[in-house]
Amino acid sequence: MSPSRLERAFALCLWILAALAFSAGGVQAQTQQQPTSAAAPAAAPAEPFKPEEIEALVAPIALYPDSVLSQVLMASTYPLEIVHAARWVKANPNVKGDAAVKAVESQPWDVSVKSMVAFPQILEPMNDKLDWTQKLGDAFLAQQKDVFAAVQRLRARAKDSGNLKSNEQQNVVVEQPPAGGGETIIKVEPANPQVIYVPAYNPTVVYGAWSYPAYPPTYWPPPPAYYPGGALMTGFAWGIGLAAAGAIFSNCNWGGGDVNINVNKAANIDRNFDRTKVQGGRWQHDGSHRQGVAYRDNATREKYSRNVPGAEGRSDFRGRDAGAGGRANTADRAGAGNRATTADRGNAGNRASVADRSNTGNRAGAADRPAAGDRGGVSNRAGAGAGDVTRASDRAGGGGNSGFSGGRDSAFQGVGSGGATQRNYDRGRASAQSSGFNRPSGGGGMRAGGGGARGGRR
Repeated sequence: MSPSRLERAFALCLWILAALAFSAGGVQAQTQQQPTSAAAPAAAPAEPFKPEEIEALVAPIALYPDSVLSQVLMASTYPLEIVHAARWVKANPNVKGDAAVKAVESQPWDVSVKSMVAFPQILEPMNDKLDWTQKLGDAFLAQQKDVFAAVQRLRARAKDSGNLKSNEQQNVVVEQPPAGGGETIIKVEPANPQVIYVPAYNPTVVYGAWSYPAYPPTYWPPPPAYYPGGALMTGFAWGIGLAAAGAIFSNCNWGGGDVNINVNKAANIDRNFDRTKVQGGRWQHDGSHRQGVAYRDNATREKYSRNVPGAEGRSDFRGRDAGAGGRANTADRAGAGNRATTADRGNAGNRASVADRSNTGNRAGAADRPAAGDRGGVSNRAGAGAGDVTRASDRAGGGGNSGFSGGRDSAFQGVGSGGATQRNYDRGRASAQSSGFNRPSGGGGMRAGGGGARGGRR
């Protein structure tokens, strides 16, 4: 073959190879640019609570007086504030009844939670069984009418079993349905409005044989401090009557399936009570008291997080703890030991350079540095799910009084030994100095690091 033919053949081969490469590249690019045909599936909504599941949740409280029952249901929607209130009661055991309610008037809790300090025999198990409390609140927020219907079914069973009747502690009133149809309503009222008795009972006794093995009823034995000598021989134990009429501000609206609020009585309990949040005398959940405890489902979260203004609402929407000991809201992070917000960091002239900002020598490692407040190290904050109420209550401070297992006694527990922190500090300072980063950049001096002992030059 002549040289010219060889050259033409070689050129043809090159052209064919180039064409194949171009074609393959185009297919690859088209494949990369083509959107996936199946979008990621949306998160499935939470299943509604089943009737038998709701009965198991309300079983230990269904026979309470209507007014007390309504306030327990409201308070259960604020489980982290229940923890705070239970700690207060434990720290003030001699302040009781109306006096206890008056003593917590200035506390930042919801009015329903404040009212619970008058009933420590209820508040204590609500704190000890916090998972039950949170589920009860979730059910009440999402299915109020179903919760009231479950209470009425249980009361009917207890009455038919001879375990719910009028006596010196309570009046049991049966309202027959109107002529046009409806449900029989069983009300429980204090025999003396000035003295409140709270029964303790075993659900598997007072309601008869329990019909739902998959959903056993919640039960706690009567605390001896509040039910002295109260053996459950007949399924019931009556404790000491409480002079707690001042703690009552609501009642069950059985026909409407909601809670009626007496705004004047609520204002007597809570000096900061917002009357505008009570529409038509009916209770409305206040998301600002949720304190970062995540809602059970998207629909409930979207409904109630709208009631929380500004950054606090965004924090609650994400299931973060804005309460004591947790990380402050975005708008409030400027305090010592917390990173300032974008708006609070000061202008560029007042900041040190990126490397100089709380330089490496001034910060412990991510797992070792303590914040100025109650925050433990990253390794000490519990794992997934910032809205988990157990972890949120552990971050709320106050030691191990919450009734949780594994609660931290110190905000700085797990931060690391002093030697490890010093070594981190020394390594960081040496690195910063060797890199020439320990000099302030133009315009205004170095910003002090937040919290903890500072090293390095200013």
